[in-house]
Amino acid sequence: MTAPRRPAPAPPLDLAALVADRDTRIIVCCGSGGVGKTTTSAALALAAAEAGRQVVVLTIDPARRLAQSLGLVELDNEPRVVETPGAPGELSAMMLDMKRTFDDVVSAHSTPERAEVIFANPFYQALSSSFAGTQEYMAMEKLGQLRASEKWDLVIVDTPPSRSALDFLDAPNRMSRFLDGTMIRLLTAPARAGGRAGVRLVGAGFMLFSRIISKILGGQLLNDISAFVSALDTMFGGFRERATATYELLRQPGTSFVVVAAPEPDALREASYFVDRLSTEGMPLAGLVINRTHPPATTTLSATRAEAAAEAVAEAGGKGAKLAAGALRVHAERMTVAAREQRLADRFTSAHPEVPIRTVPAAAGDVHDLEGLRVMGEALLAAEGDTGTGTPRSRVLPVRPAAG
Repeated sequence: MTAPRRPAPAPPLDLAALVADRDTRIIVCCGSGGVGKTTTSAALALAAAEAGRQVVVLTIDPARRLAQSLGLVELDNEPRVVETPGAPGELSAMMLDMKRTFDDVVSAHSTPERAEVIFANPFYQALSSSFAGTQEYMAMEKLGQLRASEKWDLVIVDTPPSRSALDFLDAPNRMSRFLDGTMIRLLTAPARAGGRAGVRLVGAGFMLFSRIISKILGGQLLNDISAFVSALDTMFGGFRERATATYELLRQPGTSFVVVAAPEPDALREASYFVDRLSTEGMPLAGLVINRTHPPATTTLSATRAEAAAEAVAEAGGKGAKLAAGALRVHAERMTVAAREQRLADRFTSAHPEVPIRTVPAAAGDVHDLEGLRVMGEALLAAEGDTGTGTPRSRVLPVRPAAG
């Protein structure tokens, strides 16, 4: 009976070349929660600055872990320079404040008088701070602003965890659906029709609609929405155009998506989802980072042989036997864990054979400062064969020779 065919090894992910390439202008890191995505973004940003890039890292992750790992007290909506002694480039970091970004957009694209009317509107206040989809749209706005700036030649985006990480790709379509929806068209119909004739033209239908919606939402909320829409009406086209332009920018050469996962079934399933989604959207994928792996110090001794040797040493007894047997059992456990992680990685590669992979060993503790980020950056950017164990960095364990 023929043995099942093993998948070909995944191609290696060369993040050093990606970061050093001056044509790379945007890197988007996405992945499920708890896989080290924020730390990966920060480590790549620090490595880019040390490679001479002018880089800004934007986090949309509300957990604010990025500030801690960069040695900053806090992050806000304006880029803050991170002290990186000796780096030929410069690193800045910021966290998306969707209300401030929305306020800035309104101020930039309306008169001061109209902006004050919009800012005072209760519906705007709710929309700009907590309305579903606003964060993703404002992320698109902020990314477009950073990319258009001449100050930075690389923007790294740290997205929210789980599947919402790619919701900002839907921002242009969501905004268009909102602006072109039936409710918005009805709310703006009297103003767009113009004059008393226009009011008469739409009056009957609008009054019926208004009475129904007033019963559902309440009269005051409906008035707030109508006033907000009327004040913002002239800006709708600009919102849609800028979001669409940024969306198209994400599909062009110069942008790369890096999917981050842990060597766990759920995280790699999410990674598979991200890869499929990016392919559907036509977004350029650089590859997959499998973070927090557990490669053994040596692969010459299998888990089975290590367990057998531990038993033999323990039975023989003598000075140091207990310590030696313990070390052998630790190695056997490490080999077992590594084998499981490699099987999961192989399963991903079977489904996505074209996706390059880089594995990053788990750190001894939490990464919370620049030195920790620098160590992780070295693991992300080091040469494929530079491991000291003979295992390439695209794998947790070396490829086993085929049975003869």
